[in-house]
Amino acid sequence: MAQRCRPLRTGLLGLALALALPLAPARALEEVLVELPLLNTSLRVRLDELSSPEALLRGNSSLAELDRASRGQVGEALVALFHQRLPLSISRAAEASVGSPLLEQVLLLLSSFGSVEGVTPDVSGHTLERTLRRAMAEAPNGQPTLLEVMKAIPGQRARLNLSQAAVLLQRMLEQRTLADRLLARVPPAPAPTAASAAAPQGATAAPLRRLSQLPVAHRPQPLQLLLLEPQGNGNGRLVLISHGLWDSPTSFEGWGRRLAAAGYTVVLPWHPGSDQRQQHEVLSGQTPPPSPEELALRPLDLTAVVDAIGSGALRTGHPVDSQRVVVLGHSWGATTSLQLAGLVPTDSALLRRCGELNHPERNLSWTLQCSWTTAVKRAAINDGRIIAVVAVSPPMALLFPRGSGERLNTRVLLVSGSRDWVVPPDPEAIRPLLGVDLQGHQLVLAQGGDHFNLRPRDAADGGVLGALMLAWTDAAFGAGAKVHPAPGMAALLPSGPWGSATLPLVDVSPALGSGR
Repeated sequence: MAQRCRPLRTGLLGLALALALPLAPARALEEVLVELPLLNTSLRVRLDELSSPEALLRGNSSLAELDRASRGQVGEALVALFHQRLPLSISRAAEASVGSPLLEQVLLLLSSFGSVEGVTPDVSGHTLERTLRRAMAEAPNGQPTLLEVMKAIPGQRARLNLSQAAVLLQRMLEQRTLADRLLARVPPAPAPTAASAAAPQGATAAPLRRLSQLPVAHRPQPLQLLLLEPQGNGNGRLVLISHGLWDSPTSFEGWGRRLAAAGYTVVLPWHPGSDQRQQHEVLSGQTPPPSPEELALRPLDLTAVVDAIGSGALRTGHPVDSQRVVVLGHSWGATTSLQLAGLVPTDSALLRRCGELNHPERNLSWTLQCSWTTAVKRAAINDGRIIAVVAVSPPMALLFPRGSGERLNTRVLLVSGSRDWVVPPDPEAIRPLLGVDLQGHQLVLAQGGDHFNLRPRDAADGGVLGALMLAWTDAAFGAGAKVHPAPGMAALLPSGPWGSATLPLVDVSPALGSGR
């Protein structure tokens, strides 16, 4: 089984290498050399041998020898893979993405896995576009196969170093060490009973769900909004929920349902420059990847909602107080919530570290954070109406200076999954808080949580974090003037049952002050 998987990976990595190839024209790619340092060997792959299973069996490369050893089974699988025709949208997507900071960061990361001999990597996307255009021009109906795209790559021989994958895997494991250590020291919060989870204290009937549109000055198109409102008498309090990159409010409807059932009015906007629809448009070549400007535009989406409710331009089923608001966010939406809380982005760490491919704290979220560099100075948006936020898995360590939370006037709850490989807990959530005065801010770790399983979807109980979201929101509104952080301020979260029966939730805040 391992023998079959390795050549398949080789073919896919070969295509990935086309994303970061030379600007200067050269011979078409003929051979890929896969270096396996851990095995002290290399696997040579000649592209012309992949034209058919018979050609591979007759070949003289390392891959051909492996195919003969498997009696042709490897060849059948590889030829089927490499002769799949690519959709026309790939070329359009490449053309629309040229020069995008996000694409450049992706290509920079890919370039660490290999190179074409004698040429300089191109992370602008121009070579990617030209390679696909060349392959399309020579292919029937303009749809080249994976093999034809690889043959169109400029250069004679490419080198892939699979040891880099082992390095990245080891780094990912090490970026969870502190989280595992803290989880072993602190007991989890108790989970609500089945009865209280199904019908939280103060709950009303199932919430009302409706869609709305809101014209805004900072975008050419109206914001699309999902509103979840309590039936009967609401409590007059407003909560906003911000989704992450290429996601949508429907992934977080469960949090809204849990809160609306307890009397809150909840608004979930689509962020049109980075939502699920924009992802579809990127992949189909209709638009480039998210612009750095989205770093500033996303929080403006939320402030526009609060403004509209306050002015009456956006009507809710019950009167709500727009001067005291709680914001919940996930991933990029969590970063958005921290901006609204008053954290001021800076570009100092971005400029210093974004080119360091081997930095021990580098993680996948740096790809997104480093794409924001040009917009950082326009992204400081402090909204004094926001009294508390929950930031679940926020990309933040490069964006916000260490210790900047000590100047906040808004209470913050960070949540991170111990198995999150997209925004890993140690560099992005734990290290920025070690040894600093938390001033009442808190960090909760979800044992076994990853970047996606903390989202509730449409679960009426709010999923893994439902009880936590309700407890924090209740505590924030109930704290009055004491909601503001200050030196020595007590934590907001009560000792009651806000945990989860699915994944243990642990408030590790008291263990962070020692710096260990």
